[in-house]
Formats: sequence, C-alpha cells, structure tokens
Amino acid sequence: MKAVFYDGAGGPEVLVLREVPAPVPAGGEVLIDVAAAGLNRADVQQRLGVYPPPPGASDIPGLEVSGRIAAVGPGVAGFAPGDEVCALLAGGGYAEQVAVPAGQVLPLPDGVDLATAAALPEVAATVFSNLFMAAGVQAGESVLIHGAAGGIGTMAVQLVRAFGAVPMVTAGSQAKLDVVRSLGAEVLINYRDEDFVARVKDATGGRGADVILDVVGAKYLARNVEALATAGRLVVIGLQGGAKAELDLGLLMRKRAAVIATTLRARPAEEKAAIMRAVAEHVWPLIASGEVAAQVDRSFPLAEAAAAHEYFDSGDHVGKILLTMS
Repeated sequence: MKAVFYDGAGGPEVLVLREVPAPVPAGGEVLIDVAAAGLNRADVQQRLGVYPPPPGASDIPGLEVSGRIAAVGPGVAGFAPGDEVCALLAGGGYAEQVAVPAGQVLPLPDGVDLATAAALPEVAATVFSNLFMAAGVQAGESVLIHGAAGGIGTMAVQLVRAFGAVPMVTAGSQAKLDVVRSLGAEVLINYRDEDFVARVKDATGGRGADVILDVVGAKYLARNVEALATAGRLVVIGLQGGAKAELDLGLLMRKRAAVIATTLRARPAEEKAAIMRAVAEHVWPLIASGEVAAQVDRSFPLAEAAAAHEYFDSGDHVGKILLTMS
C-alpha cells in the first residue's frame, strides 16, 4: 500500500510517499480501506519532531480516518467487511489501509458521506471527552474556546451550543469570527487586537468563564486563570504557545478553580473505546439530526500531503483539512 512518512523533522517538504506492506489486523482489530484521513495539529507537531508517536503506535501520521472495513481480526464482533466506518487512531491514517482496535471504530452518523466522516472522530472525541466528560460543562454555563476556527474549535462551538451552554470564542480575523458566529458563537473576540480577559469579564457581568478550552498553553496560562469564574475549569489540550509558565496558585485557590491538562493520543485503548462509546451516544445523534456538522475546509489527494500541510501551516483554514485516497 501507499503511505506517507516523515523523512526527518522539518517543514512540509519532509513528507514522502512510500510503498510499504499493508497491515494485518491482530486480535480485536479491524482493517480499514481508507477513504479519507483528517489532518490534525498533532500531525504537524510530529512532523516538527516535538510529538513522537506513543510506544507501539505506527510511525505513519494520521489520527483519524473514514473508510470501509476490509477484514476483521480474531475476536471482533459487530463489524463485517464492507461496513462504512470512521475511526480514532494512535497513528497510521495517512495510508491506504490501517489496522485499528475495534473499540475505536464507529459506524458513520446518518447523513454523513464517507469522505466527510474522516473529519469527525478526533475532534468529536477530543471535544466531548474534555468539555463534557472531564470539565462537566452544564447548560447555562459560559465556555471560552480558544482557536475557535480550527477543527476542534468549530466542533466545540457547536457542541457547547447544542448542550445549552454559551460559546465564547477567540480567533485571529473577522472572517473566522464570522464563520464561528454562524455556528452559534455568542461572544466573538479577535485575539490580535482585543483583551480576551476583559471581553469575557464584560460579557459575563464580571463573573468570568465557567470553562475554558485552551490550545495555546503557557502563553495564555495566567490570563486564562484570570478569566475563570469561581469554581471554573481550565482545560489545556495544546501547547502552541509553549509548555512552561508560572501559575498563580493563590488566585487559583481563591477561585476554587481547576486546571485540567489532557492528551488523547496516548490514552490506553480501553479509555479511547469508552470515549468513542460516549461520542456515539451523545454526539452522533446531533450530527444525524443536522444540529452539528463536520466543517471541512479543503481536501487534498494523499500524494499531495505536503501541500495539505503547507496550507495548514498558513493558518488560513477554517475547520478541517482532509487527505483523500484514489
């Protein structure tokens, strides 16, 4: 099969397409003929050499795919060759075939075409596990979503709105803010020329955000804590702005607030399976009804993966970028 690898660490030019042996599904796994794969920031971080695959995971990048089941390994029930599915991966998605634990595989939501479904598993699992399973977002709460125009952000806005909470967002241009407004965002903050702490306080009558979903990390840590409401929860899922910063524990304690830091990729398969079951129960019906939708910006053929990464690096995209197979 054809698969994309990184020939060292660096820019998009390190992506190379190679012929490699196809995987064989082990016990509890299914083999998927990939129709499309989602591009995620974790793929870029792996390309840069700062986010290696977890032990035992494929060196091939790609954390989510859609496609048809080609074969099932021993002990798998509920799936059969020909089933159209999408899957959450620890790696291996930029390829024509991938083997994945069956617990991380879901049937397509009703009404979603096969290629578009590749835009769903990683963002749906990330957003639901962090905002609703870890941070416990409740109806009526205010939720600040940083980087709201990306794949995770556009899903977060829709799910926060769908569950009755108030989405507040930051993005870097008016065009991006206009898109997330159309998805349900109620407080729109251009981080390039506005102070998000002041805007959040103003929008909440001085109270602050009940929950903050942050992809920036160290650069925003102090300001995020300042923007939290009493008993607020800050969920850090990315380190685009660095990994180390000072934390004002006194302020955190006075607010009786919490900082939660998580990753999805390195979790054990059983934890990922539990998250995917929750996604199937709580998110898939919203997608089937049309209340929540995958946001796909652009698709590239697998052979043009370097161009897809170059486009991602530009920061011009809104929503997801996909790689499609022939």
